[in-house]
Amino acid sequence: MGEFVTTLHDSVLDVQRDIRQARSGGDGYREQLFSGRLVDLLAVAQRHDVDVDGWVDSDILAVLGDRNG
Repeated sequence: MGEFVTTLHDSVLDVQRDIRQARSGGDGYREQLFSGRLVDLLAVAQRHDVDVDGWVDSDILAVLGDRNG
C-alpha cells in the first residue's frame, strides 16, 4: 500500500471507531457526523480508484445503509 492508501485506510478505521464510541455513548448527532465523514472518505477512495473492499465493518455498513435509504 502506498502512503496515500495507508493514510486513507487508517482514517477509515479511525472514523469507524469514532462511530462506535458515539453510538455506545448514545450521541446520535456525533454518530451522524462521523458517518458523514466515513461517506466522504469512501468517496475520496472511489475518486482515486482505491479498492476499499473489506475496509468497512458490516455493522457500520448497516448504519450507512439506514442513513442513505
